[in-house]
Amino acid sequence: MRLFDERYKRTTWPYGSSVWGKKEWVCPQIEDDNVVSMDEGGTNLFLAEAFGRGIGLDEVWVKLCGNSHTGSFKDLGMTVLVSMVRQMIAKGRQIRAVGCASTGDTSASLAAYAAAAGIPAIVVLPRGKVTVAQLVQPLANGATVLSIDTDFDGCMAIIQKLAEEEGLYLANSMNSLRLEGQKTASIEIAQQFDWQVPDVVIVPSGNLGNIGAFAAGFEMMRDLGLVARVPRLIAAQAEAANPLYLASRNGWRFEPVVAKPTMASAIQIGNPVSIKKAIAALQRCDGLVEQASEQELAAAVARADRTGMFACPHTGVALAALIKLVDRGEIRRDERVVVISTASGLKFTDFKADYHAGKLPGIVATKANRPIELPNDYDEIRRRLDLAVPA
Repeated sequence: MRLFDERYKRTTWPYGSSVWGKKEWVCPQIEDDNVVSMDEGGTNLFLAEAFGRGIGLDEVWVKLCGNSHTGSFKDLGMTVLVSMVRQMIAKGRQIRAVGCASTGDTSASLAAYAAAAGIPAIVVLPRGKVTVAQLVQPLANGATVLSIDTDFDGCMAIIQKLAEEEGLYLANSMNSLRLEGQKTASIEIAQQFDWQVPDVVIVPSGNLGNIGAFAAGFEMMRDLGLVARVPRLIAAQAEAANPLYLASRNGWRFEPVVAKPTMASAIQIGNPVSIKKAIAALQRCDGLVEQASEQELAAAVARADRTGMFACPHTGVALAALIKLVDRGEIRRDERVVVISTASGLKFTDFKADYHAGKLPGIVATKANRPIELPNDYDEIRRRLDLAVPA
């Protein structure tokens, strides 16, 4: 604990990264010269006081895992995977390129880290199902981008088949190297709470690697004696793409679904590759699964934003799940809750702009806030301000 605290957010290579600052628990065999890092981790954990008070909880904390180099938590795992690939190449392994299927954030992270390492990257995206901000990231970093007329599950099948060809290294979360990096988020949460763990952690869930990663980090700390217990894990899914939720209601018997369109596009996944690990993790951690409709996630984002956040739609799924669980009495007022925010809201400005313009199909935007357009007339401006902000 003392060692990790001494390294935290310092500049001694590579320990300033909150992933590599815990190198002994992540991937100790990687040589420092082969580490590919952009100072990932070390992200904000803040008390969402106004939001928590509004839903009847004393402590709601938000872990901003999206405050990272490419704007999502995927950097935590990608630094480990690309570093290992770099080391394998240095030791003579023939790897032509790294590749992934993605709904946006994985491709951005892989492209950035591969570019930093000088390794070609191939990303397979579902055409028209990622935001412009997410699409432009791998393009800018020089990746070969394949935009395919299918959904994420179709892209996953394609990249798996391509990875059977010699020389393409698969970078999706079925690769355990990714999860080794992602588990450091749970370790960092404990570190930020002075090596205490919260009562509940809520994770937006799509391909389901993150649930297993969070469980692994908390369980490692418990098994090593740093903490006495693990928190209760809650997986939050969009109702439009909810195979884990359905499995939890059916004795944990999983069947893939065809994911429907959802504003939480990064978790629009009907056949998640990490389903077995996720179910096992939830069973070990007294976990449960909750879902959120499109209306519920949009309303939760708007409500959170009015308290100072700028939440992505996937974080909205987790916040909506939290609200439902509190309303049903499944989370107590005195429990310390951490909501995982997986990506920067700046990647989803179209979603937010359309909400406030009332353009999201089927969504009742009760908190829409539109600009007041006025002539260049000071008296009229004063009059409208007096109406908007009464004395």
